[in-house]
Amino acid sequence: MQFKYPELLWGLLLLLIPILIHLFQLRRFKKTPFTNVKFLKQVVSESRKSSTLKKWLLLFIRMGLLAALVFAFAQPFMANDNALQEKENVFYIDDSFSMNGQIDNGSLFKNIIQDFITNIPSDQRFTLFTNKQVYKDVDIKDIQNDLLNLSVDSEQLGISEIILKGKTYFSDNTASQKNLVLISDFQQRMGNLTNVDSPSTINVQYIKPGNTIISNTAIDTVFIAERNNDNIEVVAQLTTNSEEKTIPVSLFNDAKLIAKTGANFDQNKKADVRFTINAKDIVLGKVTIMDTGLNYDNQFFFNIDEKSKIKVLVIGNTSADYLKRIYTDEDFSFTTSTLAQLNYSTIENQDLVVLNEISKLPSSLITALKSLNTNGGSFAFIPATKGDINSYNQLSSAYDATRFSTEIAQEIPIAVVKTAHPLFKNVFDKKVTDFQFPNVQERFRISTKAPVALSYQNNEPFLVGSKNAYFFTAALSSDNSNFKNSPLIVPAFYNMGMNSLKLPPLYASIGSKTEIELPLTLQQDDIIKIVNDNNEFIPQQRVLPKKVQVNLIENPKEAGIYKIIHNDKTIRHISFNNDRKESELLYTALPENNSNTSVSNFFLESQKDNAINEFWKWFAILALAFVLIETVLQRFLK
Repeated sequence: MQFKYPELLWGLLLLLIPILIHLFQLRRFKKTPFTNVKFLKQVVSESRKSSTLKKWLLLFIRMGLLAALVFAFAQPFMANDNALQEKENVFYIDDSFSMNGQIDNGSLFKNIIQDFITNIPSDQRFTLFTNKQVYKDVDIKDIQNDLLNLSVDSEQLGISEIILKGKTYFSDNTASQKNLVLISDFQQRMGNLTNVDSPSTINVQYIKPGNTIISNTAIDTVFIAERNNDNIEVVAQLTTNSEEKTIPVSLFNDAKLIAKTGANFDQNKKADVRFTINAKDIVLGKVTIMDTGLNYDNQFFFNIDEKSKIKVLVIGNTSADYLKRIYTDEDFSFTTSTLAQLNYSTIENQDLVVLNEISKLPSSLITALKSLNTNGGSFAFIPATKGDINSYNQLSSAYDATRFSTEIAQEIPIAVVKTAHPLFKNVFDKKVTDFQFPNVQERFRISTKAPVALSYQNNEPFLVGSKNAYFFTAALSSDNSNFKNSPLIVPAFYNMGMNSLKLPPLYASIGSKTEIELPLTLQQDDIIKIVNDNNEFIPQQRVLPKKVQVNLIENPKEAGIYKIIHNDKTIRHISFNNDRKESELLYTALPENNSNTSVSNFFLESQKDNAINEFWKWFAILALAFVLIETVLQRFLK
C-alpha cells in the first residue's frame, strides 16, 4: 500500500491521547448519598466489571477513530509502477485511401475516429497526427469536431517516417513514459514492422482495427491501344481481390454515357475492357465501376484533345527517309531541307531540329541552334564521316562540356543500353541480355559530362545528351552503320521528338511531377490558369518566346479533368488521377507483444494498467462507523 500524503502518518501519534486519558483516569469522583446500604457491596462489585469493559471498548474505538481519520487524510492507494509515472501520449491515425474501406457497419476510417473519441479519457492530454494534419498537446474536447470532419487522402507515410515524425512531438523529460500509438491497416508498402528502428525510450504500440478482409475492385489504368484516322481504341485495365467474375464498366464523355460493357476477370483476377472512340471527337473521358470496397479507385479520368503536332526539321544532304517513317503525320509535322536551301528564320519555329550528317557546321547555323535551345527547342546532332571537328565542337562544347576528338576507323558494336535514360525509360520491361546490337565502322571519340543513352562495347558513348541537346558519335548512313535497322532507333528518335514539346498526357498522377508545354506566346502579365468545377490554381510556369512550360507537382489535390485557360479561353484539358498503390490491400504482420485489434480494447487495457485503487473513502467510512459505535456504547452500556 502506498500513500499520497505519507507525511500525515505522523498523526498516528495522536493515538497516545486516548491511551493517556484512560491510563490516568482523568475523571472526577462525585459522592452520592444512599438512604439504604443494605445491598451496597453487591452493586459495587457488578458496576466495577461493566465499567472496566466499557473503558476498554471506548479506548479501542477512539484509537480506531483517530487511526481511520489519519489514514483517510493520508489517502492510501494501490497501483503498479507505470501508473505513477508521468506519461506522454502521441497518436498516429492513418488517413490514407485504404483506410476508407467499407465494412459491415460503415467506413473503417470513420469507425476508428468515433471509437477514438468515445474511448479516450476526457481529461487526457495528447498529441495526434495524421499523414497531413497535426494536433499538438490537446484534449479530446479541443479537436473532436476536427476529427469528425477528417477525410481520407492519397498521402501515405512509411513506418520509419511515422516513428521519426512521432519522436519529434515528445519532450526531453527522461523520467516520463513515452507512448507512440500507431493506428493503421499497415499495408506492406508502409514497410516491415519487424525491422523498424524505433528508439528504446519510446514504447511503440500498433493498432490494426478489425480483421475484416476488404473486397475491392479497382480501375488501375487507361491507355490508348490503337489509333487511326477514324477510331481510337481505349483500354481500361481492372484488378480485383474478390470472387466476382464480371462487373459492369461505363465510359462517359463529360456527363454523357457513351459506352457500357462488362469486365471479365481471368485467373489472375485482371481484366482489360476495350472501348472504341471516334478519332475526331474531343473526349473528356471517365471510366466508372460500381464497387463497395474503396471509393477513390472506382473512376478513372482521361482526356483526348485535338492533337498539336510536334514540328520536326531535318537539315542535311543525306537521305532522311528513315526519320520520316518515325516522325509520322499522326504526331509530327515533318519537313526536310538541305543546308544550301535552308531558311534560317524557320528554325526558331521548330520543336526539334535534326542535323543529319553535315560535314561542316556554319557559324550562323550554330547560333540559330543555340537560340532555339535557349528558347525551349531541341536538336539532335549526327556527325558526318570525316566531319569538321572544330565546327562540331563550337556547337557541342556549350552542352555538358561535350567535345569531339579523333576519328577512329574500327568496327565496334553498340552493346549497352542505359534503360534509366529519359530516351529509353519505360521502353524495356526487363534488362536487355540477348539483343541483336548494331555496329559502326567509324566513330568519333568524345569527352562529355552528359548522360549516356547508348554506348559501345568498350563503354565509349554512342549517343549522349539531355535537356534537349543530343549528340551521336558516328554517322548513321548505311555504309557506316546498320543502326537504322535496329529497333533502338525508333524509341531514340521518337522520344527525342516527344520530349521536345511535352504535350499534356492522357492523364497524370496526383503528387507526381508533371511537365507540359503549350505552343503559345504570352504577353506581359499574362498567366495560365488550371480550373475545374471545384478548384482553380495558377501553376508554376516558365515563359519562352514560342511556348510556355508548365510544371505541376503540388496541385491539384483532387482527381478530375481540368481546363487549361489563357485569357478566359480553354487551350487544352488535362486529367489527374490518384495513384493506385493504395488499392493493393496487401498487409504486413504486426508484432505480437505490442499490438491490438481495436481502439476500444487498447484504451481499456491502458486504463487497467494505469488504474489506481484509492482507499481513503473506506477509511472515512470506518471513522464514521467508530463514531456511531461509541455513541451506541455511551447510550446503552452502563
